This record gives sequence, C-alpha cells and structure tokens, in this order.
Amino acid sequence: MEYRPLEGFVFAVSPFNFTSIAGNLPTSPALMGNVVLWKPASTAVLSGYYIMKLLQAAGLPDGVINFLPGKASKVGDPVLAHRDLAGIHFTGSTPVFNSMWKTLGENMSNYGSYPRIVGETGGKNFVLAHPSADVDSLVTALLRGAFEYQGQKCSAASRAYIPASLWPRVREQLVDQVQQIKKGSPMDFTNFIGAVIDEPSYERITGYIEHAKSSSEAEILVGGKGDKSEGYFIEPTVVLTTDPKFKLMREEIFGPVLTMFVYDDQELDRTVELVDTASPYALTGAIFAEDRQVIENLTKALRHSAGNFYINDKPTGAVVGQQPFGGARASGTNDKAGSMLNLIRWVSARAIKESFVPPKDFRYPHMGDEATDRASDPADQPADLVLDRP
Repeated sequence: MEYRPLEGFVFAVSPFNFTSIAGNLPTSPALMGNVVLWKPASTAVLSGYYIMKLLQAAGLPDGVINFLPGKASKVGDPVLAHRDLAGIHFTGSTPVFNSMWKTLGENMSNYGSYPRIVGETGGKNFVLAHPSADVDSLVTALLRGAFEYQGQKCSAASRAYIPASLWPRVREQLVDQVQQIKKGSPMDFTNFIGAVIDEPSYERITGYIEHAKSSSEAEILVGGKGDKSEGYFIEPTVVLTTDPKFKLMREEIFGPVLTMFVYDDQELDRTVELVDTASPYALTGAIFAEDRQVIENLTKALRHSAGNFYINDKPTGAVVGQQPFGGARASGTNDKAGSMLNLIRWVSARAIKESFVPPKDFRYPHMGDEATDRASDPADQPADLVLDRP
C-alpha cells in the first residue's frame, strides 16, 4: 500500500476562537504531503500571521502552506471553483459549511477528483444532571463550561437539564458564583471573561438575551446586560425556561448564555430523549451522576448525542493527544482532529501488486481436455457425488 497526497490542493479555513486550530487545520494535510491554501478568519488574521511565521521559522518550505487572508468572496469563491481543489479542512459555523458543501455539489463536474470534505461546525452542548449528582461539581462545570472564553467555544455548555430535587441548591450556588465573576481585559489574569469578538457577535448574542426577556416561557436568573462602549462585553447570563424546546435550548448562541430546564425526577427517560432530540447538533455533552448504573445507562442512551462525551466533568477542554475532537449531525463530519482518523483523510491510497511468477497461458487448469475427461468419469468422482443410473 502506498499512501499518496491528494491530487490537487487542500483549502483550510480556520476560525477566530481557537488560535491553535489555525495551526492545526493547514498543517495536518501538509504533514501528509499536500499543498495547502489557508484562509484564516477575518477576525483572527494577526494571530494567524504569527503562526505562519512560526512555521517558516521551524523550516516549513515556501509554497507548502500558503497564507491567504481576505474576504470569502475574494478567496473562497475562486478556490471552490478551481479544478484542482482536492479537499477542504474547515472549522466554523454550520451555515457556512453547508453553503460550501452546496457549492461543491454544484461544481462537481468541474473538479479533477471528488474533494475530501472535513468539517467541524456548531454545537448546542448539554449538561444533564441526575438526582445523584454532586452539586458542587455540577455548578463548577456549568460555570466554567458555559462562560470560559465568553462562551465562544463550539464545545461550550449551552443548555442544562437539572432535576427538581437539586434545583434549589444549583440555582442558589450558580447565581451566587456568576455574580462573583470578574470581567475585563485578558491581559489582567484575575479576569475570568473578556469581550466577545466583534460587534456582529455582540448584537446576535444580546438578541437572544432580549428574546428571553420578552418571552413568557423564560426568566433571566442572573446577568442579561451588555456594554459595547469600550469593547463588546456581555454579562454571563443564566436563563431558566419552562419549555425544553425553547429557542435558546435549540440554537447555537456562541456567547456567555446558559439556558436551564428543570425536570421532574421521575421523568429522566423523557428528559434523556429531549437531550438527544431537542437540538440538531451532536458535538459535546456531559452527564453528572454518582450512581454507577445510571452512568452506564445514560452513556448508552446518549451514544449518538455527542462526539465528545464527558462524565462528571464540563463538556469543554478536550486534552490534545488523549481526546480526539469532533461531532456528527449538524456538528460536522466527526473526522476527529488530533487523531489518525483525520490524517488519513488527506491521503489517497494506491494498492500495488507485483507478480514474480506470471502465468504464460490464458487457459486455467480446469479448462484442459484431461480435466474434462476426469470430470465426466463417475469412477473419478467422490462416492457421495455419484448418482445411481437405471
């Protein structure tokens, strides 16, 4: 077996929210021998530039990875129309990935080969608590999972399902601790959260908060305010809803907003079904329980709900080299960045056979006259194949 680079180039599109991913997306195809065109997010060009300079300083030859910042229409459109496009390595929003996939389908007859498509997209990641859960650990996971990096993680905890028996304690501790969060510049290490990335993100996130404020099915427990006078700062916000299919329980927000639903302790099975079906995404998820049998049952019941599944831990912070990352459904192709599964997507295998004793006649042994004579002689047949004749 020979593992060849793809025939053409790979288009890598990196997001703003994880700087190191901007190094991973173009380099994994390059490691497998491919030429890569790399478009960084327009809101993360400077950090991408420094990563490119680091790669060059480490000895990367010119022309292997090509750094191409710019508008999607200026970079992406001609790339997706090019005959030699051999693959796409993408991390970003589900709508953008869907649009790229649609464009590939429309241009399929123009390509020299079928492009490989690897994408990690959105998430609506859950935390499901069982009545046996440890409340202190649960609250810490909710706070860190939802509000670290301002919730600008595809893996961020965005919806939580809490049993009624634990809800009073969870609510009290969560609200109290959220009120203690300090926000400001990331240059001050005592700050827990900073600003969201830009004004469009600010407007989109605060739009979800305003929707919750105006709904009879939701209540703001803590937070809910924003300030864009100097930076785009949004308070960490906890929303309580009575509708498990409320808009904020289904749609990706990508900001510091956590929506909670309280379920009756006796309706765990129904709640598990809600967890699995309320959102189209399946990226990360977490369960909290001290009962081992419950942990086993929930792990099986939620098998397809998350590509990265956590037990008694927040659904973020996959450890590089130990937890290959990715999800399915509307969360992407689940090709697991950080694992062999991702790398083999960037090669095209060739099977080679060499024969040292090649045949010199087209006839097979069973085609000779002698073989035919033996086949027609009953005496040469096994006893159980000889038929009695009248």
